[in-house]
Amino acid sequence: VVGLDIAGIDMVAKDISKPLHAQGGAIVEVNAGPGLLMHLKPAVGAPRPVGQAIAEHLFPAEDDEGQAGRIPLVGVAGTRGTSNIARVVAWLLHLSGHHTGLACREGLFLDRRQVESTDCAHWEAAHRLLMNKTVQAAVIESDARTILRDGLAYDRCQVGVVTDMDGVETLAEFDVHEQDQMTKVMRTQVDVVLSEGAAVLNAAIPQVADLAPLSDGAVVLYAQDATLPAIVEHRAKDNGRAVVVKNGRVVLATGSAEHVLGSLADLTFGRNAVAPDTDALLAAIGAAWALDIAPDLIGAGIKTFEPDLPAPVGLPS
Repeated sequence: VVGLDIAGIDMVAKDISKPLHAQGGAIVEVNAGPGLLMHLKPAVGAPRPVGQAIAEHLFPAEDDEGQAGRIPLVGVAGTRGTSNIARVVAWLLHLSGHHTGLACREGLFLDRRQVESTDCAHWEAAHRLLMNKTVQAAVIESDARTILRDGLAYDRCQVGVVTDMDGVETLAEFDVHEQDQMTKVMRTQVDVVLSEGAAVLNAAIPQVADLAPLSDGAVVLYAQDATLPAIVEHRAKDNGRAVVVKNGRVVLATGSAEHVLGSLADLTFGRNAVAPDTDALLAAIGAAWALDIAPDLIGAGIKTFEPDLPAPVGLPS
């Protein structure tokens, strides 16, 4: 209730296996910082390795889902609306109860607090974010140049978003000259998706949609056109998931099943009802959906997201 991971409970009882009220037992104390000495060196009975048990509980070496020691992490790669996508996803993670860090072109953020206003879509900023022990979830933006120059600051992610394959004309110094070479660069974001995670891909760009088989996890496609062959085939195969627009409404599709999130006209940002870029909106929704954020929270979160940047901490507004 108060955010404790470990607490100590001192009680008096004849037999710990029986209800206290049946034997006149009582709880003497609840301690937020329990002592371990009585367990390690008891006056009677065998020592118990409680310190090891506490450490394994807080920092498990492994778990059933392969998520030990990991926080929810979303990587967003591309050039089309990626900062907006990253900011919206970070906001939705924040609303879902996580203390969320964000590194993108528009700065470095801790929840809604902007701590740097310079371009932070690079390895150093992402690494700084991941080293912050207070961060419970992270969203990190990258582009092809960052990937080629520095790589990614993380080994795996829960969700990887790829929006486009633009920018080949700026990568000659990395010996990338042809559009086909962009696949080898941008696949990096998909290659690091965990088996329990998902790749979120722009189905309107065939070169991006073709990255789907490279994901170790699930795949969520997004596009404004629900009739695209990539969308239709994906939905027909193993109940594939997609975020599409049908009759002016955003639809979350799983196989043949469809859930209407809301109309595009209603899914606007903030108190000023700013209309978002539709493709970026669909990508952000797809990423949030892949994170198992409830559709109702996604819809409400979009409407409460404020696109105007807050004043950086320590700087005048």
